[in-house]
Amino acid sequence: MSHKQIRNIAIIAHVDHGKTTMVDQLLRQSGTFAEHEKVVDTVMDNNAIEKERGITILAKNCAVTWEGTHINIVDTPGHADFGGEVERILGMVDGCVLLVDAEEGVMPQTKFVLGKALKMGLKPIVCLNKVDRPHADPDRVLNDAFDLFAIMGATDEQLDFPHIYASGKQGWATMDMDKPNDTLAPLFDLIVKHVPSPKAEVRKDEPFQMLAVLIESDPFLGRLLTGRIEAGKAVPGMAIKALSRDGKEIERGRITKVLAFRGLKRQPIDEPTEAGDIVAIAGLSKATVADTLCAMELTEALPAQPIDPPTISMTVSVNDSPLAGREGDKVQSRVIRDRLLKEAESNVAIKVSETAERDAYEVAGRGELQLGVLIESMRREGFEVSISRPRVVFQTDPETGERLEPMEDIQIDVDDEFSGIVIEKLSARKAELKDMGPSGGGKTRIQLLAPSRSLIGYQGEFLTDTRGSGVLNRVFSHYEPYKGPIDQQRKGVLISNSDGETAAYALWNLEDRGTMFVGGGEKTYEGMIIGENARTDDLDVNPMKAKQLTNVRASGKDEAIRLTPPRRPTLEQAIAYIQEDELVEVTPKNIRLRKKVLNPSFRKRRVKDE
Repeated sequence: MSHKQIRNIAIIAHVDHGKTTMVDQLLRQSGTFAEHEKVVDTVMDNNAIEKERGITILAKNCAVTWEGTHINIVDTPGHADFGGEVERILGMVDGCVLLVDAEEGVMPQTKFVLGKALKMGLKPIVCLNKVDRPHADPDRVLNDAFDLFAIMGATDEQLDFPHIYASGKQGWATMDMDKPNDTLAPLFDLIVKHVPSPKAEVRKDEPFQMLAVLIESDPFLGRLLTGRIEAGKAVPGMAIKALSRDGKEIERGRITKVLAFRGLKRQPIDEPTEAGDIVAIAGLSKATVADTLCAMELTEALPAQPIDPPTISMTVSVNDSPLAGREGDKVQSRVIRDRLLKEAESNVAIKVSETAERDAYEVAGRGELQLGVLIESMRREGFEVSISRPRVVFQTDPETGERLEPMEDIQIDVDDEFSGIVIEKLSARKAELKDMGPSGGGKTRIQLLAPSRSLIGYQGEFLTDTRGSGVLNRVFSHYEPYKGPIDQQRKGVLISNSDGETAAYALWNLEDRGTMFVGGGEKTYEGMIIGENARTDDLDVNPMKAKQLTNVRASGKDEAIRLTPPRRPTLEQAIAYIQEDELVEVTPKNIRLRKKVLNPSFRKRRVKDE
C-alpha cells in the first residue's frame, strides 16, 4: 500500500465527550463489520474494567478503509491519570480529531490533550460532538475552542483549524448545521482531505526504523511492539536490533511476525509494510516502549517524547494479615514484584521501586484512579496485597533546594446552592480560586488551583457536600513550593479487638458508636477496621460478643435484630480513606481496612515513641 493512501489519526478529548462511541460509528459506517455480524456498543472498550466504569483506560488501534484510503485510528483515554497513553500515541500519528462536547464545552482534559497535540506539531480537526443535546451551544463552544488554541500557543496554521458538527451516538456529521446529514461521510472526507499522509517522515528506501509506542503480551507470539514505521520496510525474518533512548544496544533478534491493523483485528502479513504504516512487530524479548527498533547497521535512536513524571505514590506489600492466603493464589513477594514490573514496562506513566521495608514496593503513578485500576486488575488476577495511603511525589528545586509539590487545575460544575460549601472546603485545603461564573442550567463553574495532596480522599466528601450532583475534573498543572500542612481531620475508626466471626447482636449494639463497614457473620481479626467512629478518636471494640442466654422471658426481649446495611467502601474509596498508620487489605473476594500494627498494646507503644 502506498503511503499516500494512508492516514494515521488519534481521537482525543475530555472524559465522556464521546471518543469511543464515535470510533464505534466510524467502524460501522466504513463497512468494517459484516451486515450479519453482531457488534456490542463501545466495542473498543474491551477490557472488563473499562466496560464496568464506562471509561477508556488503554489506548487501542483499529483501522478503516474509506474510498480507497486506509485510515489507522487510535482511541485514547480521556482521564488525566492515563495521560501517559495519550503522549505516546500522538508521536505516531499525523493528525488528530479533537472532540468537544457541544453542551459541556472546553474542559480541563481538553486543555491537556490539546496541549500535547499542539506541542507535537499536529493540526487538529475540531469536532463539536453531541450537538443534538437539548442544551447544546456549538457556537459558544467553538469560540471557546478557538480561545483555548490561542492560549495554548497554537501557530497561525494550527489556529486555522477545520471544524465539523456531529452526533456520535446518532452517527452523523455535517459541515453546516443548516444542512443536516444522516452519515459520517463528511467527517471521513475531512480526515482524508485535512490529515496529511505520512510523507514528511517517509524514507522508504532507507534502512528500517520504528519507535515502539505500545507494548503488549501475546500468549503465542510473545512481546508485541506497536508503532509507526519511520523508514524502510518491515519483513518477517528480517534481522533487527533495539536501541534505548540514549542509543545503547538492548538486544538483537529477528522479526517473527508483522501484524497490520484491519478493522478491529491485527492480521499477520507477509508482504513488506512500507514506511508510514502502523504495525505490531513480534520477535524481540527485551525491547520496550520508547525504544527504537531498527536495521542492524543503524546506531542512532529516534527521539522519544518525554513523559510527565508521576505525582502520586503508594506502597504495595505482601498481605500479612491473619486471613492472608485464604482467598488468593498469588501471595508471594516475588510474584507481586514481577507483576508490578511488568505493568511498569508497558505503562510508562507508572514507576516501581524497592523500599527499605521487606516485601514492599513503591508504586508511583499519575493519580488515585490509575493506581486503583492497577490494584483492581491485580485482585481479579488472584493477587493478595496490602496498600498504603497514597502520598504525593515531592521534588527539589535544583537551584534553591526548595521542596516542591505537584499542583492541579480543578474545574467543578455544581448546582448554585452548593458552590459556597465547595469553595469553603477547598480553600481550607490550600486551594486558590481562579475563576467562577454561571455555566447554564442553574449551575456554577468553579476553577481552582490546589495541591495534589489536598485532593486525596476529597472526592467522597465532595459528592456528599453536593448531594451527588457535582462534577469535579482535575489535571496535573505544575510544581510549586510546598504550601505547608493541610488539616484534613477524619473521624476515628472502630477496630476489632479479637479474631472470629462478627455477631449481629454485637454489631447492633455498636451502631450507636458509628457506621459499620462489615455485616453479621463475616470473618474479622484483631486490628481490622470494622467501622467509622462517630467521634474523632479510634476505639477498640468486640464485634463478636453474643447475646447472653438466661431463663428469664419477657415481652419484647427476643425481638429480631435488624442491622443497618454496612457501608462497604470501594477500592478507591478505601485507599483514599485510610490514614498513614492504616492499610487496605485487597484480595480477590474482599477489601478490608486494617491498622498497620494489629496488636493494640504495640500500637499504643508506637504512638508514645513517636
